[in-house]
Amino acid sequence: TLITYQPRSALRDAGKALGLDLLQVERLARTMHWWDGHRIADERIREAGFDPANPLLTRLLERVRELLGFPRHLSQHVGGFVISRGPLEELVPIENAAMPERTVIQWDKDDLDALGLLKVDVLALGMLTALRLSFDYVRDFRGRELTLATLPQDDPAVYEMIQHADTVGVFQIESRAQMAMLPRLKPGNFYDLVIEVAIVRPGPIQGDMVHPYLRRRNGEEPVDYPSAEVERVLKRTLGVPIFQEQVMQLAMVAAGFTPGEADALRRSMAAWKRRGGLEQFEERLMSGMSARGYSEEFAKRIFRQIQGFGEYGFPESHASSFALLAYASAWVKRHEPAIFTCALLNSQPMGFYAPAQLVRDARDHGVEVRPVDVLMSERDCTLERRTDGEPALRLGLRLVKGLSEAGAKRVVAARSHSPFESVQDLARRAELDKRDLHALADAGACVRLTGNRHRAAWEVLGVEAPLPVFPQIEVVEGIPLLPAPTEGQNVAADYRSLSLTLGRHPLALLRERLRERDLLTARELKALPHGTPVRTAGLVITRQRPSSASGVIFVTIEDETGHSNLIVWPAVAEAQRRYFLDARLLEVHGELQRQGEVMHVIAAQLGDLSRWLGTLTTRSRDFR
Repeated sequence: TLITYQPRSALRDAGKALGLDLLQVERLARTMHWWDGHRIADERIREAGFDPANPLLTRLLERVRELLGFPRHLSQHVGGFVISRGPLEELVPIENAAMPERTVIQWDKDDLDALGLLKVDVLALGMLTALRLSFDYVRDFRGRELTLATLPQDDPAVYEMIQHADTVGVFQIESRAQMAMLPRLKPGNFYDLVIEVAIVRPGPIQGDMVHPYLRRRNGEEPVDYPSAEVERVLKRTLGVPIFQEQVMQLAMVAAGFTPGEADALRRSMAAWKRRGGLEQFEERLMSGMSARGYSEEFAKRIFRQIQGFGEYGFPESHASSFALLAYASAWVKRHEPAIFTCALLNSQPMGFYAPAQLVRDARDHGVEVRPVDVLMSERDCTLERRTDGEPALRLGLRLVKGLSEAGAKRVVAARSHSPFESVQDLARRAELDKRDLHALADAGACVRLTGNRHRAAWEVLGVEAPLPVFPQIEVVEGIPLLPAPTEGQNVAADYRSLSLTLGRHPLALLRERLRERDLLTARELKALPHGTPVRTAGLVITRQRPSSASGVIFVTIEDETGHSNLIVWPAVAEAQRRYFLDARLLEVHGELQRQGEVMHVIAAQLGDLSRWLGTLTTRSRDFR
C-alpha cells in the first residue's frame, strides 16, 4: 500500500528539510486537526512559538501544500495477499519491508488488477475477536454452545433494542449516524439490518438515497418503477439503488451496458477510490437510457446516485456479512450484557466507545462491575458468579495504566499459591518494581490490602528497590495518620489510572455548580419539546466530522444521566474554535431538535469549563 503525505507528516518533514527547530515544528503539527480542515489559526501559530508574518513560516506552509498527497513510502497492506501458481518474485518486483522477515510487492492493487493477478483481502475485525470471546464465556459460564451459525435468529427482543438505538458496543450500528437512523428505519428483520448497514455510508448519503428510501418505507412517498426490468432490480430496496450490484444491473437493463462495461463501472466505483473516473460513463449511461425510453430526469438521478457510490458504496454481500455480525453482537448485548462487556474490554482497542462508556452502559443495563483488585483480578477482565448465579464483571489488570504485562502475569501467578498479605508481600512474591507497584497503588488495586489509596501509596514508598534476594525480617511500623482520599480525589485517580470510575460520575460531583449556571442534564433534555432553547454541559467523549456532512461536526458529551448529541455548524466551530478543540468539559447553549426518539442540540454558543475538573483527565475519541 502506498503511504502519502498527510498534513502533519508533510509539516514535520518540510520543517526538518528547512532546518527549523523540531520542537517548534512538532508543537505546530499538534495544533492541526483533521476535523477543522487542517487549518492552522494565527493564535495556534503563536502558541507554537512562530510569528504568523514570518516569511520562513510562509515558505514552510507552501512546501507542505505541495507535498500533500505525494508518495512518502511503501507499507504493507493490511490483510492483502497475492496468490500465484509459481514463485512470486518471477512475476512482480519485491522489496524488504521495514520489519524483519517481511517483504512487500512494489505494485498497488490497481497494478495487480490490470495484470490479472489474484489478490485476496483478509478483513480483520475486532468484533470477530469479541464474539469469539463472548461465545467462549457463554460456554464456560452457562454451559451453552453458541456459534454465528447456531445463534437464535429473528429474536424480537434484539430488534426492539436495536430500534431504540440501544446499541453501544454493537458492531457497525453504534455510531452517532447509525443511532440517529435506527429509530427512523426501525429494523425488524435481518434484511432491514443489511440495508441499515449499507445506507449510512458516504455513498448513499452523497447520492441522495437515504431520504427517498425512508419516505417510501414509511409510506410517505409512492414507490414507482419506470419499467418492469428496473422493478426487478430495485424492488427489494423500494426503488432506490443502495448496493453496488444494483447499479451494475441498472446499467445493463436500463442503459444497455454489456457485462464487461458494467464491471468496468463497478471498478470505477470501488471502495475508497476518490480520484474520479466516473465521468467517462456519463454520456454512455445517459444516451443508453434515452434510447430505451427512460426520462432524462430518471437518467440524471441514477447517475447522481452512481457518483455517490464513488464515495464508498457497499456491495450487498459485504453488507450482509456485516449485518450478521451486527445481529450477533446485538444478541449477546441483549441477553448477556456482562459477557458482552467483558469480551469488548478484552478486545480493546476497537469500536466507537472507550472502556469508560462501555462500563457505564453495562451498569445502566444492570451489570454489577467490580473494581481492579490484586487479590481477585486476572490480567484480562473476568466474570465472577454472584450469589444469584448471574455473572458480575471483574475489571482486569490490563486496564491499569503503567502496569507492565509481565508484572500483571506475575501478580496472578504469585497469588495462585496464597493470597497476598501486604504491599511488601505483593512486591516480594510478584517481583514487582517501583513502577508496577505505583501503577497498582494509583489504580486502587491495593485498597483491600491497605484500606485506601493514600495508605497504599505510602506503603509502596517503603518497599525496598531492588528487592532483597533473601527474605528479610519485616519491620512493622505504626499505621500512619494519613487522611483517606476524598470522593473527588478517588474519581480523579480512577480516570488517571484506569480512564474510568466505578464511583459517581465526575459531573455528579459538580452538579450543584452546574445548576447555578442553569445547565440541564441529558435526562432533563429528553423531556423537552422540539425547538426549546437549552443550556447543558458534559464531558466530551467523541468528535466526528464525516466527509459527507459538508463540514458539520458532531460531538457527543456525557454527564451522570447519559449522553447528549451536539451538532456544531462550521461557522460556529470556526468562531469558537478554541472551546471546540480544547474543552474536556464543554458548555453548550443552543436549540433542541428532535424527531421521534432522535434528539440533537444545535450548538450556538460554546464554553470551556474544564478548569472545574481540577486534576481529572479525560480524552475523547475522534473520528473522520
